[in-house]
Amino acid sequence: MSEILAVRDVVKTFGAVRAVDGVSFTVRRGTITGLLGRNGAGKTTSIRMITGIFMPDSGSIEWAGGKERNAQDHMGYLPEERGLYKQMKVVEHLLFLAEIKGRKPADMKAKIEHWLDRFELSAKSNAKIEELSKGNQQKVQLIGTLLHDPELIVLDEPQSGLDPVNMVLVRNLLSELKEEGRTILLSTHQMAEAERMADDIVLIHKGKVVIDGSLDEVKSSFGKNTLHVDFDGDGAFLAELPDVKRHAITPNSAELNLTEGADPQRILEACISRLRIRKFEIASPSLEDIFIAKVGDDTLQEVGR
Repeated sequence: MSEILAVRDVVKTFGAVRAVDGVSFTVRRGTITGLLGRNGAGKTTSIRMITGIFMPDSGSIEWAGGKERNAQDHMGYLPEERGLYKQMKVVEHLLFLAEIKGRKPADMKAKIEHWLDRFELSAKSNAKIEELSKGNQQKVQLIGTLLHDPELIVLDEPQSGLDPVNMVLVRNLLSELKEEGRTILLSTHQMAEAERMADDIVLIHKGKVVIDGSLDEVKSSFGKNTLHVDFDGDGAFLAELPDVKRHAITPNSAELNLTEGADPQRILEACISRLRIRKFEIASPSLEDIFIAKVGDDTLQEVGR
């Protein structure tokens, strides 16, 4: 599978702050690549260099195998901050965004109607942007990102401001776009969302890449030290078992992250004696567990400040 984008040893500083420190990764055509990390890790700065808003201090950003940086017309970019003109009406604003990308308004009207219907915004087509909720403003901005049929779709926290129903709508949309052969670079700090959607992941911490690869390979490399247990009964005691390092326990299920070398059979024996087991599965750790395992000490130190 060919690469559509290659970021090679990119550095960006702002005064004394080294926001991006030698970041390298590639994006494969027809995939969703998750650019992950905590807020302030360097994700947005990396994206702004990819989209040409910032120039790197050093390193290179190569588009489709070359070093040309005139790739903006082939990209759709959804920034984390809303870049909408609040006094404009929704349709006017979308036509304006399409025209910036070299599309004729007459060619865009049917497509705009399609997307407004898809996002349940048809009734708001003549409303001013400022009259919309934050979630609907985010949907308008997402439509503007997709209107010109970009080869690479770059999304910085696309589900920001959306309620759970619309988060599912966006999740399903991204899956459909991938099935159509589109390429998506998805920047998010929501590990669970990335795990649902991404083929490849790039985890950035303090401006450096700490994990890079396919999601399956990354998870496999961390071994199978996570238990998923469904049960009837009171599972609160699971948190106190000596081999359990981290836990997420609900009334009828638990995800248990075990210490290195722990024997899952001991957990099963403890469960059988106190619970009615409906499922007991040994699995690879979640992305959130992997992130905590990789940078957990730094995270705890920063939270304590």
